[in-house]
Order: sequence, then structure tokens, then C-alpha cells
Amino acid sequence: MQQIDPELVDFAVLAGWMDRQGLPGGPFEDVTPLSGGTQNVLVRFRRGGRDYVLRRGPRHLRARTNDVLRREARVLSALDGTDVPAPRIIAACPDETVLNGAVFYLMTPIEGFNATVALPDLHRGDADVRRAMGLNAARALSALGAVDHEAVGLADFGKPEGFLERQVGRWMSELESYGALDGYPGPDIPGLDKVASWLDDNRPATWRPGVMHGDYHLANLMFAPDGPDVAAIVDWEMCTIGDPLLDLGWLLATWPAGDAESAMLAGPLGEAGDLPSPGELVAAYGERAEATAGRDLSSITWYAVLACFKLGIVLEGTHARAFAGKAPKETGDLLHSITLALFRRAQAFIAS
Repeated sequence: MQQIDPELVDFAVLAGWMDRQGLPGGPFEDVTPLSGGTQNVLVRFRRGGRDYVLRRGPRHLRARTNDVLRREARVLSALDGTDVPAPRIIAACPDETVLNGAVFYLMTPIEGFNATVALPDLHRGDADVRRAMGLNAARALSALGAVDHEAVGLADFGKPEGFLERQVGRWMSELESYGALDGYPGPDIPGLDKVASWLDDNRPATWRPGVMHGDYHLANLMFAPDGPDVAAIVDWEMCTIGDPLLDLGWLLATWPAGDAESAMLAGPLGEAGDLPSPGELVAAYGERAEATAGRDLSSITWYAVLACFKLGIVLEGTHARAFAGKAPKETGDLLHSITLALFRRAQAFIAS
């Protein structure tokens, strides 16, 4: 068994907890730490003839880490029985006293790859496969948009009332809060006020709540190794009940568009090219009637602009922390350049 720091995963404690859940017993085999898109700890192992992935917070738990893990586990459990490609929860432990202060859950392993990290030969060498990967990214999202959040037990999960109305103010306040960081001169983001005003003036009048992933882009998708299917949507840390069309807007905001910043976000898949256009992504999403019922896809530009606005402000936070010595300057400068690109893209969406 590969050695894992017992402060992160105490396998004796884990064994006892799993036994109490009625899961198969026996020694832990094929223990392997996994890398992911966050600082959360992922460990794959086999026990009693069954494969698992354990997910818990990082070594130094942040203030909300355990609550976030509880929310993730609840949403993933609710999605069991749907056709949303997502990890399936086997068992969850919301009690942080069991594993050294950390909430954790066990989920099914995903056999797949992250296309922003590397492409297998099949996908790198076949333009049709890459095009289908893009369309399937939109279709996987439409499966999530089709879920009735009340029917799957998530009626009280978020605060959808006023969700769209509070977005601009919420994120402008976030940007203003960065001023408390020593040395940060304030945001130098051309188009900031123009984009904020346009969002307020063009907000959709009606919308239908549903389950949101909250950070839907290529880096949070695992693709099947033998074809273009989405094996799983991962990293559900930002999940909530809101307007699912913002997830589609997020995909459009981060979609490879020929510039260095979006290519950086998309990695090898973006570099390989032959991906569908934004319009084709929207059309693929719209194929599923349950996802679009009560939702106005003709307003998708507004959601794409909001996604650029929100993500740009989130990334600017690291730029501000870099001024205060709380993040590397190189990282802050890089993310600031992506923020500027996102606001340029927002203005291009508005002008189109």
C-alpha cells in the first residue's frame, strides 16, 4: 500500500467507518493519490473487491471547506438516478470528528482524462472526435439543466429568489473588497463599468431555477478514453440552485477563441482545434427540451457576458493578493491578463 500521510487519511479509522456503513471489508489495496483541479485530497484505493475514490479537504482546512464538501456530497447523491455524467456517491461522512476534522466522502472512480492537461492519441489525431467532445460538453450540461431540483430533494439547497438581480452588485462588492489588501491600487479593468451597466440594463425578465455546477468549463470535465463522451463533470465546489443558463454562459466565456488567454484555459484540446463554435454549443444544449423549458436561449449572450464579468472579478482577486504578498506576482499578473481578456470578450459579446 502506498504511504499516505495519516493526518490526511487514517486508514485504520477509515476501515472502521466503512465497516459501520456495511461496505466490503479487508485490506486496502492499490492506494494511489490522485491530482485534481483543487487543493482537495483525492485518494483512490480498492477494498473488498470494490474500487473507491476518497475526497476530503486539503491538509490545512479552510473556514468553509467542510461545509463545501457536505454540499458536494448532497448534490452528487441527489444526481444519482439521473443521466448527468458525474461521480456517484458510495457513502459520505458529514461528521468532521471521524477523520481528523475533515468531512469526506467515497465515490466511484472515473475512467477518463482531462483534455486541458493531455490528449490521448485517438483524440489528438481525429478532428471529428474533438468536435464531438465539444458538443458533448454542452450536452452533458443540458443533462444537468434538465434535472428538477425539487424532485431530487434539493428544494432548500440554495437561494434562487433574486439570483439574477443580485449578481452585478454581489460581484462589484467583491471587487471593491480587494481594496482592503495592502498595496493594491484598485482595479484597472477597461470596460468594467460599461459591462456592469449593460448587465443591469439587459437582465432577462424571467428564468427557471435549477441545479448549477457553478464552474463549468473544460478543465472540470473528464472525457472517456475511447471516444468523445463526457465521462464525468467534476469539482462541484461551487454548486448551488440558481440559473443553469449561467453554466452555459460560463462554458462560452471560457471557450477557445483563438487568443492566448482562452487557449491557455483550454490546454491541449484548445491547441488541437477543430472544436464547435459557440453557436453550435448553444444548439447542442438546446437539443434537450427539459433543459430549455422555461429558459430563454435567445438571452444566452447576457449569461456569457455575466460569466466573463464574474470570472474576471474572481481572478482579479489573486492579482490583488499578489500586491499584498499573499500570492506570487507571476500568478497575479497572469490572472490579471486573463481578466482583461475576459472583459474584452464580454464587450465583444455585447457588440455581436
